[in-house]
Amino acid sequence: MLSWFQALLPKEDNFFRLFDAHAATLVKGAEALRGMMDGGEATPDWCQKIVDHEHEADDVAREVLFAVRRSFITPFDRSDIRGLTNSLDDTIDQMQKTAKVVALYEIREFAPKMRELADIAVQCGALTVEAVSLLPAMRKNHERLNLLTEQIAKLESQSDTLYDEGMKALYELHRHDVTGGNTLGFIIGGEVYDHLEKIIDRFEDVANRINGVLVEHL
Repeated sequence: MLSWFQALLPKEDNFFRLFDAHAATLVKGAEALRGMMDGGEATPDWCQKIVDHEHEADDVAREVLFAVRRSFITPFDRSDIRGLTNSLDDTIDQMQKTAKVVALYEIREFAPKMRELADIAVQCGALTVEAVSLLPAMRKNHERLNLLTEQIAKLESQSDTLYDEGMKALYELHRHDVTGGNTLGFIIGGEVYDHLEKIIDRFEDVANRINGVLVEHL
């Protein structure tokens, strides 16, 4: 009876448009992150692009949260909408934190494992955009949605391995530095790895939020 009544109510499609726009900023942020990992003189430009995309994401997030307050009808539970929005925003916030570290320490060279982590971020971005685009018809698309979120979880597991390998290589690079002159290099490199790994964690948080919505609506 309740589902029949809800079917008669007007749809709030604006939320899905905003979710799509928010997810798109993650893709652009991840692509800029990958460009940043190529290093060189263009690094500051890529850092600024990440910051710009983060500001764009903030604008979308504010619009979503305003829409939650003003809308009588929402596509799913308000707390889930807020949770998904916050998870999307946390993901690109983590990209911005990475860019800030790079800008602060004027880093221009990046290790291969760092680039591989950025590659995973790009993959997670593409999967997230597709998953969010399927939410308007989540019952119809639940199998594909489950597959997409599982793929993100697998990529997160791969990122843990890359992080460990990268930190090991960083340690080996600096372990024989008896003068202590390159100790700062180890600390800064470790901070970059930490931020990159957390970006993938945040993508998994988005996937978990989507799974939570699926569980409640199937």
